[in-house]
Amino acid sequence: MMRLILSVMMLGGWAVCVQAQTDSFPSRPSTLKECLRLGLEQNYSIRVVKNEQEKSDNEATPGNAGLLPTLDLTGSYGTDWGTTKTVARSTGATETVRNAFDQNASAGVRLNWTVFDGFSLWTNYRQLQLLKQQGELQTRIAMEDFVAGLAAEYYNFIQQKIRLKNFRYAVKLSKERMRIVEERYHIGDFSRLDYQQAKVDFNADSAAYMKQQEALATSRIRLNELMANDDVNELLPIVDSTINVTATLDFDVLWNSTLAVNADLLKADQDERLARMDLKKVLARNYPYVKLNGGYDYGLNRYGRSVTRRRENWGLNAGVTVGFNLFDGKRASERKNARLDIENARLRRDELELSLRADINNLWQAYQNNVQMLQLERQNLTAAVENHEIASERYLLGDLSGFEMREAQKSLLDAEERILTAEYATKMCEISLLQLSGNVMLYLR
Repeated sequence: MMRLILSVMMLGGWAVCVQAQTDSFPSRPSTLKECLRLGLEQNYSIRVVKNEQEKSDNEATPGNAGLLPTLDLTGSYGTDWGTTKTVARSTGATETVRNAFDQNASAGVRLNWTVFDGFSLWTNYRQLQLLKQQGELQTRIAMEDFVAGLAAEYYNFIQQKIRLKNFRYAVKLSKERMRIVEERYHIGDFSRLDYQQAKVDFNADSAAYMKQQEALATSRIRLNELMANDDVNELLPIVDSTINVTATLDFDVLWNSTLAVNADLLKADQDERLARMDLKKVLARNYPYVKLNGGYDYGLNRYGRSVTRRRENWGLNAGVTVGFNLFDGKRASERKNARLDIENARLRRDELELSLRADINNLWQAYQNNVQMLQLERQNLTAAVENHEIASERYLLGDLSGFEMREAQKSLLDAEERILTAEYATKMCEISLLQLSGNVMLYLR
């Protein structure tokens, strides 16, 4: 008996401690919008994706596409130290110069510019711009995935918190029943078997309550991890205490939005455009190329074995190169493969659209079923509450057995659990539908 009283006191003390910690937490209520905003600012994966997008932005320049000229500054210095032996053809006289030391030095600025190569350079530039847009899309995809994941965990936290409240209520009911049984056991109205069964039920509810504490803590830690909080055990003063379900979604609106703004679908369209640009680059080799070059050079030569002792030259030079590639042995195969790449990109895009259609139809069916189930479960909960009240009155009068009272209590808790599960399942379908249709960022508004 003493052990039972201690367990009840410990359970009640834990609830008071948690409530006190929550009450003492700084006045910083957290809504879903605030959690999402903080997570998008601090989450490490999101920050990495944003850096990758910045790299794509930095690369989308005319210089990287080859549209700008190159300008090089060059310089060189060389020496020649040796012996020269010269034999004159007319006289046969031999002249030998020993330890002759020749020097040469040069410096110059060189400009090279490809002004035309069959529009390949402009195609390169357009490709870089498209890759920049793909980087932005990739960031958007990552952010949408993150928003959907954090929103799901946010509502899971609310679900676990509501479930903990339900288990706490179950413990309260079991404790009251055990008190009644204990009093009547002592006056002889109930048998020891009734008392032992009430005690077993109370312990079972207490164990479920303690297990639910772990589930709630796990969800809280996961939320802190997603928001990149250094203290993953930080208490979260979540404002919402219910799962608000939106039951007014429209399938046609969702599907039209999917076709128009779904990030994966837009990326597939860009992949097809990139494949077409690769074909243009292959076809550009059918045109001539034009290159300009120019520069300014300075040269100095010192001779140790010549009539001329020193020579300098400097000046401007310029030229133009026009060429045409007649045959390279691989252009035909590259052209065929580029066309196949276009076809494959189109097929992947069509496959993705079909997959999205299947996914959104499956989710829509689940969403509608969950909305209907939620309405039924709310009706069931009303009936279960009334049934439990009647059972409690009869139990106090002694007209109901402990087993029947337990069944009424269990029916009430099961009804609460089913309505909670239906609410969460409906919310998950809502989040997934908004994500597929490209509207999940609405949770930030």
